[in-house]
Formats: sequence, C-alpha cells, structure tokens
Amino acid sequence: MPKGQDLQLILLAAAGLFIFVFIIILLRYGYLWLRAFLSGAHVSLFQLVGMSLRKVNPVIIVDARVMCVKAGAPVEGNKLEALYLAGGDVLSVVRALIAASRANILLNFDEASSIDLAGRDVYEAVKISVIPKVIDAPAQTSGMTTLDAVAEDGIQLKVRARVTVRMNIKKLIGGATEETIVARIGEGIVAAIGKASTYKHVLSNPDLISKQVLEKGLDSNTAFEIVSIDIADIDVGENVGARLKADQAEADLRMYRAEAEKRRAMAVAKEQEMVALDRENRAKVTLAEAEIPMAMAYAFKEGKLGIFDYYNMKNIQADTDMRKSIAEPPENTKNDKHDDFGKK
Repeated sequence: MPKGQDLQLILLAAAGLFIFVFIIILLRYGYLWLRAFLSGAHVSLFQLVGMSLRKVNPVIIVDARVMCVKAGAPVEGNKLEALYLAGGDVLSVVRALIAASRANILLNFDEASSIDLAGRDVYEAVKISVIPKVIDAPAQTSGMTTLDAVAEDGIQLKVRARVTVRMNIKKLIGGATEETIVARIGEGIVAAIGKASTYKHVLSNPDLISKQVLEKGLDSNTAFEIVSIDIADIDVGENVGARLKADQAEADLRMYRAEAEKRRAMAVAKEQEMVALDRENRAKVTLAEAEIPMAMAYAFKEGKLGIFDYYNMKNIQADTDMRKSIAEPPENTKNDKHDDFGKK
C-alpha cells in the first residue's frame, strides 16, 4: 500500500479518536458547560476535565460560579477550587457572600473561606448577623430552670433572661462562643441582684438588672454582639439570710455546748485531783502522827518530858475531843436531817 494512503489512514484514525474523546467529554460535561455558558459564568470543557483530574467536583464549582455571577459577586474559579481542595464548604461560603452582599455586610471571599476552614458555619453566622438570635439564660441544655441570686436583705430571687445577640463577623475566628455569653450573663445578673439593697427594689425595677449587665461589656472577645437583655421572669425564692442566720446560731450553740462540756470535764478532773491531793496530805499527817509516840519515848528517855507534862498533854487532848464531839452532831442526827431535807 502506498505511503500516502497509510498517512491518510493514520490521520483518519486520529481524527476519529479525537471525535470519540470529544463526544465522551461532551456527554460527560456538556450539560455543565452549557449551563455555565447560558448563565454567564463561562467555563471551558478543558477546565471541567482539569477539575476532574485534580479530584475537584466540577458540579459544585459550576454551581458556585453560577450563583456568584447571578448575585453580582463573581469569584475566581481557582479560589473556589482551592477552597474545595482544602476541605471547605464551597456552596456555604458562596451563600454567605451573597447574603452578606445583600445585607451590606463587609465580607470578602478570603475572610469567608478562613471562617469556614476554622470550623464555623459562615452562612449561619451571616444569617445571625442579619436576623439576631435569642439565647436563653440559663441555657435549656444546662438542666437549670432559673438563675438564683440573693439580695442584700437575704431574700433569694429566681430569674430567667432572654439575650438577643448579633454575630460579629470580624471576631468570629478566635471569639468565644455562645456558652461564654450565657455564663457571663448569668454572672452579671447574680452580681446585679447581689448589689440590690432589697429584693423589692429588684422586683419593682427589673430593667435595672439589664442596664447594669449591659454596662459591663460582656460581649468583649466573643463572636457576638449583645443587642439586648430582657428579664423574662423573676420569682421570689426562700429567705436565705434567715436560714443562714439560723444555721449559724445552731453552730454557735453546738460550739458553746462543747465548750461548756469541756469546762465541766476540766472541773471534774480538777476536783478529782484535789481529792487525791487531800488524801495524800492526810496520809502525810497520819505518818507524822505515827512518829509522835516514838518522839515522846525518846523525850522521856532523855529527860526532856516529865510525867506531869505527859498528863497535861493528855488532858488537853481529851478536852479537845470533847469540844469536837459537842460541836459536831452525831451521825444519826446528820442522816435524819438529810432525810428531812430530801422529804421537804
């Protein structure tokens, strides 16, 4: 076969292969290309093939570009692909940009991408910026139904508040979350009630709590801006001051009883100590008296004591015993007196 015919066959085969590949690409991406073309967000077939080769979902990128063009906020396709490859939610970021543009909120693609990649729902954040969110304090998930605080007069107040917040887009990255807002609001309400001189003052002016809490700037370093704090409900609880005083009085009573028991025990111990000392002294006296006969015998032997001296001493001793017996009543008389006193 001539070489010219071979060349023609090769060209025909190459053209056929090109047409075949083109038909496959057209069948695969023709709808997306046509949709983008008719929407004014032109994307070439080769770009669509390149997205698939880069493991980028071309459907998501085309949808995002169409939304951007129709909303009048076009975004480069490379940025959308980069966000997709980084694991971001491309459609959520585009919706957030469109919503921010309509609400006159300054938000560019780079900021929105950063917020999305940080794990925050940027579209929800823009919605909260447009339509403020209402937060219950205490939070329903905390298991508490009211915030309890005590005024200076000791009366407990139970409060439920509703906090209206707006998202602060600029502080969304690194800003504290909703839980921090609720905790700070609870702290502010407890402090405001604690400063009140009487619970009646709080009941008659609940808006004073809101004003004092708002003045503290509780939304600093958070992703929210507090719009208002409204006291939804306020009830009177128990008299905490009276209960604390009663508990303190009971504790003081126990302390005084313990102190009195301690003193009584010390007195009993002291009494037993004195009884033991008295017995010891009596024993010493008895020992000393036991040495008297020996001393008298020694005095007789040495001639220092005469018989008349001895009898005079015995007479004095007998006179002393007689006087003592007259002064002290008999034992039966003592017992009779004690019995009569007990009967009386």
